[in-house]
Amino acid sequence: MKRVACIAFLCATAHFVVIAPAAASPSLRGDPARGAQVYEAKCGACHSLDANRIGPKHRGVFGRKAGAVPDFSYTRALKRSGIVWNAQTLDRWLQGPTLMVPGTAMGFRLPSAQERADVIAYLKSQH
Repeated sequence: MKRVACIAFLCATAHFVVIAPAAASPSLRGDPARGAQVYEAKCGACHSLDANRIGPKHRGVFGRKAGAVPDFSYTRALKRSGIVWNAQTLDRWLQGPTLMVPGTAMGFRLPSAQERADVIAYLKSQH
């Protein structure tokens, strides 16, 4: 019985180690200047701060309800998600939009926790 408990503990611990870094990324200190560079390089093909493109404009995203930019055609899934954008929701979104909101159109991911923190810091600075 001790062996089963030990194996269960090791499995639980291994699972925690695997998911902990992704969950901890909002606590990373983001650099808005680096975030501007990452945003331009990795997000700029589809997004802009002030104009809707393939994706919606991002200025003022903090505190905004997902699916609420006027004149942008969102998926029904995102409009109904109830998400309000903040550091935690943006971090989760950028890790995997289709995992967070199945049925959304955005498939791009930003796997680097530091790049996510930097982009989030940049977006937060853009009121």
